[in-house]
Amino acid sequence: MYFRRHHSPVRGLRACGTLLAAAGLLMSACSPGSLGSTRTADVSLAALPKETPVNLAAYYGQSLSWRECGVSGFECTTMKAPLDYAEPDAGDIKLAVARKKATGPGKRLGSLLVNPGGPGGSAIGYLQAYAGLGYPAAVRARYDMVAVDPRGVARSEPVECLSGKQMDAYTQTDVTPDDQAETNELSAAFKKFAAGCEAKSGEVLPHVSTVEAARDMDILRAALGDDKLNYVGASYGTFLGATYAGLYPERVGRMVLDGAMDPSLSAREMNREQTAGFETAFQSFAKDCVRRSDCPLGTGSAADASKRLKSFFTELDRTPIPTGDPSGRKLGEALATTGVIAAMYDQGEWAQLRSALSSAIKDKDGAGLLALSDSYYERDGDGTYANLMAANAAVNCLDLPPSFKSPDDVKAALPSFEKASPVFGDGLAWAALNCTYWPVKATSGAHRIEAKGAAPIVVVGTTRDPATPYRWAQALAGQLDSGTLLTYVGDGHTAYGRGSACIDSAINTYLLDGTPPKDGKRCS
Repeated sequence: MYFRRHHSPVRGLRACGTLLAAAGLLMSACSPGSLGSTRTADVSLAALPKETPVNLAAYYGQSLSWRECGVSGFECTTMKAPLDYAEPDAGDIKLAVARKKATGPGKRLGSLLVNPGGPGGSAIGYLQAYAGLGYPAAVRARYDMVAVDPRGVARSEPVECLSGKQMDAYTQTDVTPDDQAETNELSAAFKKFAAGCEAKSGEVLPHVSTVEAARDMDILRAALGDDKLNYVGASYGTFLGATYAGLYPERVGRMVLDGAMDPSLSAREMNREQTAGFETAFQSFAKDCVRRSDCPLGTGSAADASKRLKSFFTELDRTPIPTGDPSGRKLGEALATTGVIAAMYDQGEWAQLRSALSSAIKDKDGAGLLALSDSYYERDGDGTYANLMAANAAVNCLDLPPSFKSPDDVKAALPSFEKASPVFGDGLAWAALNCTYWPVKATSGAHRIEAKGAAPIVVVGTTRDPATPYRWAQALAGQLDSGTLLTYVGDGHTAYGRGSACIDSAINTYLLDGTPPKDGKRCS
């Protein structure tokens, strides 16, 4: 599954099946033993969440030592949490935290934790590049803006799997196998990726689930001195926030879940519905494109544009085209597909996609689509990758049992995926095979989240969202006992801060005075 993070200069995804250093923090590997030098405060057991073991009291009572870091006005610290909540005395994991304190005027409302999604997206990078400076001034005036990189992500003891060169090969693997040999090659690529993760990050790999990350958030809430957790999560961040609400409903403050996931879906259902979401988004792009004289997919119908793009992918599968990349990478079907998908998240990227497709189709120059793909994978010009893809797989494969048990299962499911999207269906079905070979068994499964007793939770859905289909927001809002649905009628992934005054006003009002929008409110 692809779950792109919130729009911003920091980009990402939740790619459960995809093949497709701002804070200046020094992080160490998971450390065995006790809390070590972490300072603790007296903690009353009554102040801890229900059913919290006594041996977590030191974690909840730790004192955070803040220091200036990275970007002016931001502070950073390191928080400790148990590596394994089932055995909290067995060792710690160190989590990177950053904040930008409330600027005033007005009474401080506490901390506002933000998460941009992924999984694998750096919340600290998002805070420093966008949220800490770009959230509405009135919100930043009243809240300390806070972010924690979840366990296994970015600055928080990141999961590592492959080298840059190995990742280059991995992202170019053919995900639409035409015969048994190509099917074997795809399976081998997934197995190599999984083996690399186990070899490099075997200690942390069983402990990067969303449930554990949500429990970490409650420790952070306590360490920040807040009675309630105020939170804005986008994309996968909605699942993280909803999971927190399910665990600690009485500790939910003001919570916004933007670009919502439906936790009641299996991995296969989620993959298939997301495939349909990308088809919906592409059709919106295609309808806009064919009205333009320079559309590289023709000036006929959107259906014609779909056929032209699929034909182009097939041509690239046979004969990749040059990109001018110093490392010699050519643009094949896999990278081109990822490049197109990357542009589906934001209508503002459609012009760039038209230009990239025009160069690739007409001039046999794949540089533009390669650039879109690289930005999606967070690949730097020197060939290094952020740990986004590694953390993404590690969290997803731990959260849900795999979509498929074997390549034969994929073959049987292909018709339903191709029905969901004639353009992307086969590739996204095969890409969902990655968790099949994961070295750690899933620790959870599909489930409803009701969070009975929680304060009002605002769930935001976009009607033509490619990565988190609108139906998911409807489903989550319906599951949550206190959920209220806010709808953006439009394109792109997530809605807050994307230019809708109606959406922004509703969310800002809720964050500032606690009044949620009327359930079912629609904005454009």
